[in-house]
Amino acid sequence: MNDVEKTNIERKNSGKRMRRRKRMMSVYTVVVLLLVLTVGVTMCFTFLFNIDEIVVSGESETYTSMDIVEVSGIHAGDNLFRTDTKKAEQRILDQLLYVETADVDRDFPSTLRIKVTRCVPAYNIQYEHGVLLVSRKGKILADNDFYTDVENLPIIYGFDPADTEPGKPIQSKNENKYDAFCQLIKRFDRDDNTDISTIDLTNEYAITVNYRSGLIFKMGNWSDVEYKLDLAQAAMNDESIKGKKGYLMMIGSKQCSFRMSGEADDVTTAPIVTDENGLPVTTSAATTTTAVPDNSWQPDPDNSWQDDGTGQEDYGTGQEDYGQDGGAGDYGDGFGYDGYENTDIYNDQ
Repeated sequence: MNDVEKTNIERKNSGKRMRRRKRMMSVYTVVVLLLVLTVGVTMCFTFLFNIDEIVVSGESETYTSMDIVEVSGIHAGDNLFRTDTKKAEQRILDQLLYVETADVDRDFPSTLRIKVTRCVPAYNIQYEHGVLLVSRKGKILADNDFYTDVENLPIIYGFDPADTEPGKPIQSKNENKYDAFCQLIKRFDRDDNTDISTIDLTNEYAITVNYRSGLIFKMGNWSDVEYKLDLAQAAMNDESIKGKKGYLMMIGSKQCSFRMSGEADDVTTAPIVTDENGLPVTTSAATTTTAVPDNSWQPDPDNSWQDDGTGQEDYGTGQEDYGQDGGAGDYGDGFGYDGYENTDIYNDQ
C-alpha cells in the first residue's frame, strides 16, 4: 500500500517538471529568436548591405556625375538601410540649380541609383524689379533685368511673385494667379508653349493670352485654364479660323467666339432702336462710328460679361447681350443684338 502511494507521488512530480520544462523551452526559443533578430538587424545596419556602387543617370548637361554624388552627401561604404534617400534628393535640388528632379533609390544588395533631369527654361515672369527665368516645372533659375529669348519663351505679366530667389519654387502672392500658373504648367507639359507670346495675369478675372500668330484669347477667370487653352487651340485649328488674326473669347464654359481684328476694335455701330415689344423700329437717325476704348469692359467674378454703361455696345459674348446696359439705347434684359453680325461661334462638343 505504501509502495503504491509513493509511485503516484513520483508520477505527479514528473508531470510538473515536464510542464515547467516546456514553458522554459518556449522562453528560451523566444530569447534565441530575439537575439538572432537583433544580430541580423545590427549586421544589416553595419557591415552588410553597404554601398559598393553609385550609379548616376538621366539628363544633366551642367553637372558631372561626381558633382551630383558629392552634393547628395552619400559615399561608397555607407549603409543602404541607414541612407536617407529623401534628404539626399532635397540636397541635390537645393544645391544644383539646374537640376529639375532627383530620384535616389536603393538597389540591394550594394548599389545606390541616382536619376536626375535637367531644368528646361520655359517662362519669363516679369515683376516690378526685373524678370524671373522659370523652368518648366516652376523652379526659379535666374533673376534678371532682361528677357531670356531662348526658344521663344512666353512672357508672363502680373504674376506678383512671392519669392524671387533662384533655386526656389515660384509662388505668387495671389492664390488665384498661382492656381492659373499651375494649370499652365500642366498644359505645357503635354504640348509645346512656343506659339504663345505673352500671358497677362494682371487681372485674374480677365486673363489674356497673346499668340505669335496675332490671335488674342480672352479666357476670362483663372478656373479651368488648362481646358480653355485646349479649346482655344482646337478653335484656332478650325478651317474657318485658321491663319486669321483676331479675338477669341470664352462664352460660358464650353464655347468661344471669334472676331476679326478690324471688326472687334476699330468700328462700332449705334444700338438698334426697338419698340416696347423688342421689334426693330426704323428711324431717320444716322449710323455713327465710334472708337472703342481699350478697357471699356471688365468681367464679373462669375465669368459673366456686362456692358460698361456707355450705351454703345456690348463686348461680352460676341453674339448676344446677356448683361444690362445702363446707358442710352438700352437693350433691356432681353437678348439684344451685339452689333457684330460676322461672329463665329466655336462649340466644344
